[in-house]
Amino acid sequence: MLSKNIESALNKQIRIEAESSQTYLSMACWAEVQGLEGIAQFMYTQSDEERAHMLKLVKYVNERGGHAQVTDLKAPKTTYSTFKEMFEELYNHELFVSQSINELVHITFEERDYASHNFLQWYVSEQIEEEATAKSILDKINLIGDDKGGLYLFDRDIQQLTVTSSIAINPK
Repeated sequence: MLSKNIESALNKQIRIEAESSQTYLSMACWAEVQGLEGIAQFMYTQSDEERAHMLKLVKYVNERGGHAQVTDLKAPKTTYSTFKEMFEELYNHELFVSQSINELVHITFEERDYASHNFLQWYVSEQIEEEATAKSILDKINLIGDDKGGLYLFDRDIQQLTVTSSIAINPK
């Protein structure tokens, strides 16, 4: 059984994951309208992943005797000045999610809920990967600068990254 404190903290994380999904969906829409098909596809995939992270938490809370809560969400930003600004926000958002996961892990450790602590280790590892991906993308964007040819190649390359990721995640 989950303590009320841990249940509440997990429900807070459910909301964060749901808002992450919405944020990346909004980023996908902006990129698509800008003609950045590869970036849009990458963001659609990220949105789906965040929703899957949320559902994993929902199932866990319900299976451990808690009640997962679906709440209203903060509306995400819908426009960006540049694709670089958008990816900077993505990186900062991933840092925020990592901090939230770490706080959640700390609560489970303090309350000696080792089952939840163990469950959350997957999220800790996932956030290391998410941060590294976002940082790597930002590094590439900084190399491109204002070069339109570089943006074209970046957009095409990130689409290949998405295709590779999708195949690895969902093998036929």
